[in-house]
Amino acid sequence: MSELLLIDDDRELCELLVSWLAQEGFVAHACHDGQSARAALTQYQPAAVVLDVMLPDGSGLELLKQLRNEHPDLPVLMLSGRGEPLDRILGLELGADDYLAKPCDPRELTARLRAVLRRSQPAASPSQLELGDLCYSPARGVASIAGHDVSLTLSEGRILEALLAQPGEPIDKQALAQHALGRKLTLYDRSLDMHVSNLRRKLGPHPDGSPRIVALRSRGYLYAV
Repeated sequence: MSELLLIDDDRELCELLVSWLAQEGFVAHACHDGQSARAALTQYQPAAVVLDVMLPDGSGLELLKQLRNEHPDLPVLMLSGRGEPLDRILGLELGADDYLAKPCDPRELTARLRAVLRRSQPAASPSQLELGDLCYSPARGVASIAGHDVSLTLSEGRILEALLAQPGEPIDKQALAQHALGRKLTLYDRSLDMHVSNLRRKLGPHPDGSPRIVALRSRGYLYAV
């Protein structure tokens, strides 16, 4: 059974989700503030985290920053009653793997969690991908550029792995989303675009200043060679 950590100050919601997820084969632990969440992360070492944007002792986005620094490979799904686009964009920019607005259907939450957990499982992928000055290790989730290591989130790593597998060839957005996010994009869903934007920022341009990842209108993305 996969262990999950729910970090949300809505105790009633947490009780509902813990019960629901147990029926779906998960062991979910709930905590209701950032301080107890930090202790729970060490105690339970969860396979994934569901994190609310607003916490009583601080911002969930600040906790997300810390999670990404200390646990770059840990899948994080943001859950928030503040369904504002800015919250979603900030969460994805800071490295959340997915985002749901409350109230959400527990079945959709479960499906998103299963998808992110599937993507986090080791797959039969190359131990190392190299192209020019870039070297990427899927197992470590680390890209090395001219000897400088850059930690990538799960979604960023999956995107890079797909692009490096077909250098110079465009990959359709829906195909890339299915590989990297484990689901298709919905109308107005910019999750993939935000992950690609983060990846571009982390990798920087080619040594000659040209972009590594190019967006092709109506065609998707490619890794430029």
